Parts: sequence; structure tokens; C-alpha cells
Amino acid sequence: MTHSDAPTGGTPRRVLVVEDDVVVRRLLSKVLTDEGYQTVEAASGEEALTELGKHLFDAVLLDLNLPGIQGMDVLAVGPTVQTDTPFIVMTAFGSVDTAVEAMKNGAFDYVSKPFRTDELLLTLRRAHEEMTLRREVARLRRQVREGPGVQMVGKSAGIERVRDLIARVAPSRATVLITGDTGTGKELVARSIHALSGRTEHPFVAVNCAAIPETLLESELFGHMKGAFTGAITSKRGLLEEASGGTLFLDEVGAISANIQVKLLRALQERTILRVGGREPVPIDIRLIAATNLDLGEEVRAGRFREDLYYRLSVFPIRVPSLRERRDDIPILAAYFLRRTAAEHQVDAPAIPPATMQRLIDYDWPGNVRELENFVERSVIMHAGAKTIPFDPSEGLHRRQEHDLLKLARAERWNLERVEREYILAVLEEVGGHQGRAAEILGIDRRTLYRKLKLYRGETDPGLESPDASEVETA
Repeated sequence: MTHSDAPTGGTPRRVLVVEDDVVVRRLLSKVLTDEGYQTVEAASGEEALTELGKHLFDAVLLDLNLPGIQGMDVLAVGPTVQTDTPFIVMTAFGSVDTAVEAMKNGAFDYVSKPFRTDELLLTLRRAHEEMTLRREVARLRRQVREGPGVQMVGKSAGIERVRDLIARVAPSRATVLITGDTGTGKELVARSIHALSGRTEHPFVAVNCAAIPETLLESELFGHMKGAFTGAITSKRGLLEEASGGTLFLDEVGAISANIQVKLLRALQERTILRVGGREPVPIDIRLIAATNLDLGEEVRAGRFREDLYYRLSVFPIRVPSLRERRDDIPILAAYFLRRTAAEHQVDAPAIPPATMQRLIDYDWPGNVRELENFVERSVIMHAGAKTIPFDPSEGLHRRQEHDLLKLARAERWNLERVEREYILAVLEEVGGHQGRAAEILGIDRRTLYRKLKLYRGETDPGLESPDASEVETA
């Protein structure tokens, strides 16, 4: 029996009430429904396990004294089916030992019968707060893994226009389509929109559609029910639900299949989703931001992308310029990455001399801002302790044939020490930092290589191996 009265201001939280006494069960359902919860009733342990396999719940009220399958048995199985759902056990007055045992087995808390309404509602609120906190911690951990916080660096006309568009669209609920070449910072734009919106206290969930196989992407986005497919041993919320109240960022949206395009379009139109293997629509409240490095208009004309979904996504388009279109920002970005990388690795940042900076400005940067960031980080690590970054950026990036080491040395009239230094560092990079292999290629012993690297990098380089490590180094 399901009650579906929705509270004002959002999606109702769903609670499973497991109680064999019909009077108590219906009283609990009425109390919770009056408070804006959505309830599902189960009269036995068997019914409870069936409902846990069919739906996802925000909390479970579980009587321990049930006919057939006991409450403790449900508690033993339930959390494996719904991993982050809090179970609140109900036990007779005076059965504290039983309640404590239930908490040892994974229950969030307990309430004694006859229960007080205010105590029950307070326990449910605390359970919801703890579940929300756990999800927030998981979100922050994801955010730490994904990279630094929001910071739009640059002062060129192109980046100023992007900032202006972000400020205009952020307060609205409009769907945004961010376009631009790979590495231009499309996710940074999406995070900036979220940070300036009214949803900033809620999750920002990012997913790279091109990095997840089609067979898994549907389940990742929409969730699934237990048994929906081989390997679905538990029910799982999808990312559209995880982003509830916040922002879902779909990177490389042009890579999604026709089947998922249809489901995504329906979700945007109806603001509900259907989990894989599920039959009941689930309300969602998200702000969608999509990004692509493809020309989606051309993809539509080629029949690879739905026209109706394209127009749904591109309500507010933002194009991020490539780095070669904003060369004025290169010195600013390089200085920013230099300071940040030096602080992260706790080394003194070498300076970027004018000749090297000019090469950075002249370089085409096919990998855009991400490529510049990688170049600076590599330079700081490889030249820790040095006063300047002494080599051409193309040597450390794409090794353009027209700027090979000897040609560059002749063109700039390097002395022999500089030639030796750059060649040793280039060989070391080629072998992935393996000093034994580098020494073999260079025709010197490893202690000699170690002394030279120590001289190049400075006395405090934390990544420099002792020559004694050669005794344990594997091939």
C-alpha cells in the first residue's frame, strides 16, 4: 500500500514501514504522510525484502518482531541491497539489549514502542542528515580527485566574453551547451556556472560520457534495480538522482548512443526518470549542463544525434575559445600554473625566461590549456632547483621535428654543458624516469648520472633517487 502525498518544495523522501500490526503500521504511515513523506508498507519480513528489491528508499522503519523472516534477518540482508539507506529498528519497551545488537548489525538507531511521534520524526531527520552528509563527503572526495576548484584565469576578450555569459546564465535554470576543443576548460566553465547558481549548496556531478561503455552508461545515469541485468546484485541510484537539487554535467555528450539520447530527452521533458529494470517513474530536480568538442549541428545533419535533443541541450550555448585564440592569456596562465605546481610539490619555482615565454606564446597548443598546464608541471618537476626553465616547450610536449635538439642548440648557440643537460633530461623522460635504463643509453654509470641530475635539479629535489636504489631496480 503506497501513499504518495508530496511535501511542498521538493521530491518526497520515501520510507519503508515494516510492521506486522496493521493498526500500528497504518498509524505510522499516516504520521509520516502528514509530515510529507512517501510511505510503502510491508507486513512481514518477506514483504520487506520484496519491496527492498523493487524500490530505493531514503529510510526503513523496521520492527524486529515479525512473523516468518525476523527483523534481524531483514537487517542482515537489507543494507547489502540498498547500501546507503539508514535502517531504524522498532522494538518493545525495555528491549534495549536487542536494539543495541541491531545497531551492531548496521542499524542507524532505534525507537521504543510505544513510540512518541516527535522522537520518531527527529530520528528520521537525523538519519536523513547523516545520509546526506555521507553523500556530500563522497562528492567532495570525487571533486578532489577531479581537480582544483573553480578559477577562470585570463583577461583576453574571448575569456571575458565567457565570463559574461556565465554570469548571465548562472542564476537561471536554463540548460547550457558548452562547446570548444579538447582541453579548453569546458568543465571549468560548467563548475563556474554551478558555483554562481542557486544550486551551489547541492551536488555538482560530472560524468564523461565517452569514457563509460554504452552498456554501463545507462545504468550510471538512470540507476537500476536489483536483478535488472547480470551483475546487478543491489539496487542503485543513478547520477541524475545523485545530482538532485544540483547540477549534472555531461561531458562529451555527443558520444551517447541513440537509445540513451531518447531516455535523456524524456528525462528533460518530463523531469522524471525510469531506472533500468524499474517500473515507477522517479522525479528529478537537476540543472543539466552538457559539453562537446564535436559540431553537434553537423552530427544532427549526419543522423548521429537527435535534433530534438540538440535543441533541448543548446538553450544557452557557450563556446570556449582555444588557447591559440587567446594568446594574451598564455603568460598569465603559465605564471598561475607555475605558482600552483611549485606549491603542490614544495619546490622553488624556476622562472620562465623571455625567450622561453615567447616560444610558449608562438606555439599552437593543440592540447590547449590542459597541454600548457602539463608542460609547466613537467618543467617544474624536471628543473626543480634550477633558476630558469631553459628549453623549448615543443621538446617537452610534441617533439616537433623542425625543432629537434641539435637544430635548436645550433640556432641558439648552446654551450656543451647545456647540450649535455638537455640530452640527458630528454633521454630520462623517454624512459619514464628510469635512471638505470637512461644511464645505459647514455653510456655512463648510474652514479655519474645521479651526480649530474643532482647538479641539474638542486640538492632538495624530493623525487631524486639515491644511486643505491640501483641494487633493487627491476628491468
